Amino acid sequence: MRWAAAPIGIAIGIVLAGCTQQEMQGWLPGSPDTTDHTSRITGLWVTSWIVLLVVGIVTWGLILWAAIVYRRRRGQSGLPVQMRYNMPIEILYTVIPFILVIGFFAYTARDQAAIEETIEDPDVTIQAIGKQWAWDFNYVDENVFSAGMQAQLRPDGNIDGENVNTLYLPVNQTVEIQLDSRDVIHSFWVIDFLYKKDMFPGRTNVMYFTPTKEGEYYGKCAELCGEYHSFMLFKVKVVSEEEYEAHIEALREAGNEGQLGTEYDRNQNFPNTGTQPVTQHQEG
Repeated sequence: MRWAAAPIGIAIGIVLAGCTQQEMQGWLPGSPDTTDHTSRITGLWVTSWIVLLVVGIVTWGLILWAAIVYRRRRGQSGLPVQMRYNMPIEILYTVIPFILVIGFFAYTARDQAAIEETIEDPDVTIQAIGKQWAWDFNYVDENVFSAGMQAQLRPDGNIDGENVNTLYLPVNQTVEIQLDSRDVIHSFWVIDFLYKKDMFPGRTNVMYFTPTKEGEYYGKCAELCGEYHSFMLFKVKVVSEEEYEAHIEALREAGNEGQLGTEYDRNQNFPNTGTQPVTQHQEG
């Protein structure tokens, strides 16, 4: 074992040194510093897989060990001696999975509570409205809007994910995004932010985060919402405060002042009530 320790340690060191950033973060998209939540999500993901890999190695090792040690030898016949009701082993393989499940649940609940924590006075408030099959963005504090249309096909037959509505966010400022739907259930997903949230007709959902890295990111609907679900794309640009203000001013100069309200909703009534959703959306 002493002679084996050195080459095994060297091999492990070489393997770890060859890992790229993508492998170190469990092949998740983006980077851990994209928002204030991505490092927490990445940590939970990678740690979970490490624990599961250890469990898998132990399980595979025991299976191989039992298959080799207790294999039928030449000249043997009949069944080997049968063992039953080994209480220590039965307790072991009952307790260990229970501990793992409780551990995964506890750490997931802890991180989800932190991600879902309400920001009382966000720097920026955006209303993102999903519709078949595009996105509208209301910049609530600035009282301007950006209306979108679904992605189009390029001449080569692929979907054009570039010429779609773009949501601008200032870097290092707290953001509240109010999520609404005009028709069916959608899901707001910025891929590199590693978090998504559903959008329900007649109900406002909310998510909070702080973008911490400037760049251009891609978003999509993550809930199957109809025939052209795959065309329901958008982009997010995290920019400096100066660029953000310049974009807001450009929207205002283009005549996009005001807010896109519920008058464009396809669902005009709540089920069984006949009431209009306008007031509830405004309160949300």
